Amino acid sequence: MTESLAGQPEPHAALPLAELRDQPWALLREMERRALASAEARGESPASREWVGIGFRLGDERFLAPREEVREIVGCPASLARIPGAKSWVAGLASLRGQLLTVVDLKAFLGGAATRLGRDSRLLVINQRELGTALLVDEVLGFRRFPEAARGAAPEEEALRCRRYLDGAFTEGDAPWPVFSLATLAESPIFLRAARDD
Repeated sequence: MTESLAGQPEPHAALPLAELRDQPWALLREMERRALASAEARGESPASREWVGIGFRLGDERFLAPREEVREIVGCPASLARIPGAKSWVAGLASLRGQLLTVVDLKAFLGGAATRLGRDSRLLVINQRELGTALLVDEVLGFRRFPEAARGAAPEEEALRCRRYLDGAFTEGDAPWPVFSLATLAESPIFLRAARDD
């Protein structure tokens, strides 16, 4: 299953929602646009706005990716084409509708064990068309919504070396949800140097 999250054309404001029922992402974007317009009309401040992210799991740790930084979520192919001379955290190549994507094992990149492909494994396609990269994660946990004003500091680093890519955190119950900036990751020189040094 493929879920497109960005790059969709904006629906025309005059279209009734019923006409968008066969375009789920256009329907969601139109509903969001109307909700924001309604909030502005009621005089609600930007601080009361909602932040939306995509929850994902790496081993025992949970993270959020900003919704606008994820282009698509796709199931992981059973096998990936290996890339000779690539670092160990480059899992291989996958083809998505004719476009080749470099698949990076995010957990391995951050210093953890290699991800074992399973039924819940997913690829998060970074929303940068010129990069052509997907991140292999253990599981996608769906959309998570928080008040924008509730963002706090990122928690202390645990098993994975990821603090440089974190942009604060939200809390649900007693559990922190660190915000993992895919944009920061995609601009990192370490991430962009995927060839082995030997």
